[in-house]
Amino acid sequence: MIYLQLFWEFAKVGMFCVGGGYASMPLIQASVVDTWHWLSLSEFVDIFTISQMTPGPIGINAATFAGMKVTGFGGAVAATFGFVAPSLILGVILANLFFKYGDIGPIRGVLNGLRPAVIALICAAGISFIFLALWNTETWPEELSKIDWKGLLILGLSLAAIRHKFGVIRVLLGSGILGLFFAFLPF
Repeated sequence: MIYLQLFWEFAKVGMFCVGGGYASMPLIQASVVDTWHWLSLSEFVDIFTISQMTPGPIGINAATFAGMKVTGFGGAVAATFGFVAPSLILGVILANLFFKYGDIGPIRGVLNGLRPAVIALICAAGISFIFLALWNTETWPEELSKIDWKGLLILGLSLAAIRHKFGVIRVLLGSGILGLFFAFLPF
């Protein structure tokens, strides 16, 4: 039964995540953290981080890791297949329509209309992650003064590195090394 639930939850995410893997993160979070409580937010953020570091699409990686965390290998297969199935079916249908009819203006219009919603989904996930990283809460912090200064420093350095065109792997590696270094500091 849990495998069907995992398949269905990730199929819903796969059906409604338009805009790539980052847009799927709030939907996955709503399902596995908020609705079913299969994972804590901290575990979800860890899965999100690992999903970025491993090769392949981030949404599929997150589905695989979340399914694995919930029920093991069978859960990983169910969640991954659930996530992929809707886009595979839709992709085949849209490809056939595109090649059959050429220019599909109304569909392009719908996709252009979805862009602002995708940006909102990505921003919502980013804000939740910032709150968790800097204040250890997923909502607006009660006391802004209780910020994790080490986390803020790593965030600032990571943003600066990205701005200066450092590669994602270098940024992740450097952030991990800084986090390890800070873990052994007495303050």
